[in-house]
Amino acid sequence: MLVTEQVQELLARERALLGDLQAFLTAQGAPAEAVAQARQALQNLDESFLLVVVGEFNAGKSSFVNALLGESVLPEGVTPTTDRIYVLIHGEKGEPEATADPFVVRLRVPIAALDGVALVDTPGTNAIVRQHQVLTEGFLPRADLLLFLTSADRPFTESERQFLSLAARWGRSVVMVVNKADLLETEQQKAEVRLFVEAGARAELNLTPPVYLVSARGEQRGGDEGFRALRDALQARLGERERTRLKLGSPLGAATEILGGEDTRSAAARNTLKADLDTLQNLEAQRARHHETMQGELDGQLNRVGRLLSEFEARADKFIDASLRMGNFRQLINSRELEKGFREQAVADLPEAIERQFGTMIDRFVEANLHFWEDVQAFLIRRQPSGDIARTRFSYDRHALLEGIAGSASRHIAEVTEAQLTRQLAADTEEAMKGVVGLGAGGVGLGVIGVVLAGTLAADFTFIFSGLALGSLGLLILPSRRLKALRQLRVKVAELRESLEAIVRREYGREQERADTRLRDAMSPFTRFIEGEQTRLEQAQTQARALREQLEQLKREVGVLGGAPAPAPQNDAMKGG
Repeated sequence: MLVTEQVQELLARERALLGDLQAFLTAQGAPAEAVAQARQALQNLDESFLLVVVGEFNAGKSSFVNALLGESVLPEGVTPTTDRIYVLIHGEKGEPEATADPFVVRLRVPIAALDGVALVDTPGTNAIVRQHQVLTEGFLPRADLLLFLTSADRPFTESERQFLSLAARWGRSVVMVVNKADLLETEQQKAEVRLFVEAGARAELNLTPPVYLVSARGEQRGGDEGFRALRDALQARLGERERTRLKLGSPLGAATEILGGEDTRSAAARNTLKADLDTLQNLEAQRARHHETMQGELDGQLNRVGRLLSEFEARADKFIDASLRMGNFRQLINSRELEKGFREQAVADLPEAIERQFGTMIDRFVEANLHFWEDVQAFLIRRQPSGDIARTRFSYDRHALLEGIAGSASRHIAEVTEAQLTRQLAADTEEAMKGVVGLGAGGVGLGVIGVVLAGTLAADFTFIFSGLALGSLGLLILPSRRLKALRQLRVKVAELRESLEAIVRREYGREQERADTRLRDAMSPFTRFIEGEQTRLEQAQTQARALREQLEQLKREVGVLGGAPAPAPQNDAMKGG
């Protein structure tokens, strides 16, 4: 590399920029490969100039490299012969040397043209052997200049177009080479192929790269005019000043692509956070709708309980009106007979009916709550991030928090069981019944409430008959006592109705509050995460903007370094000797 004071200053600024980029990516939790690419871009400044040959496996890359160097250095064949990346450098010839990368082999060859330049032969860009393409694409960001080989018998294939598009993304400088030009018999055919390749390359690179038609076979058999033109061009491109410009520009192109990838991930993260906020609002709306639904369900269930009590009241009213008459002389002198009649005719199946209604209420409540929490689970499971952030720290942290909310939903589904709710509702019912119909303390469950309620209702309502024996009651007092019994009946039914409604509403309210608390507790860390990430992304956007401004300024200064390359003399400098 030509090291002048200007180059030293640019080099120092570029090192600092690439170091800042690496630190920025690490702080943002970028994928490991993005951080590694930034690290590699910095390391590339200290490596030899990399002249990388790429193309499909049957484009004749190995033959081309041998012809370019004027020696048979690499094996040739009609099948994929290169399953490694070969880095050819100047030095005493020896055995292939292993590198830190098991797929990269270093070869030293005594060819003066390689002094200060590493010529890299890569596997095929097409996917006949997938690993070959992965190797080639992975090495692309390290290239300082690409010799892009295509074949005259099928120039610029779809896989070549895709690879050239990838090269454009990384900002690589490209020289297009059409090998096997000896297959083109006329100048018109050569012109057509040149125009076709130029047009295809221009569409991907947004500029027209130089295109050279060569014949590796012709060069090896005595010389090829296209090869001579290519060597002259390469000598110009590989002169000290132009090589320095390319060497400084290559990591900047890689940095542009890496920073663009982080911009894409940040934009995806911001969109995800916006959608996550919508998700939280959606969950809150779902919760509110669930409350409304449950309230409507509760009102309907309580109306059914009310109808049961109204039916009981009508039966009890009818029984009192019919019983407290002189025509029932024998019954009036026997309070036990009155109580029995009240049980059979008025109370009837009220306790069992209320018990069944309680069971139905519990079933409906549990079912509705389960559906709500299952919907919460399903909704969160669907909230998957885009592929742009799939392997970032942001994605991992966010996924863990969403899993926490979904896990809370799962635990709620598992814990809020019918048996648990039944026990709670039964306990509340028992407590309330003590004050309304005089139940004793201890051990009443919903399964036996109906039995106890039958007896206590009878006992509570038949106390009005306890003093009706004719020996202590004048006949004229019966109408007054009947009216009093009816009034007491209505009071007791009203108390029972209010008490049962209070029991159910209180228990519904308690359970809804427990569910709301669990949902709020589960969502709270996620809400804090969203707020924190929004702040972080805003700061990152400012940092990225500053990095990009520095990057663009460096690219402008490197781009004009030394001006345009001087024309090269007509010689065979790339050949060995």
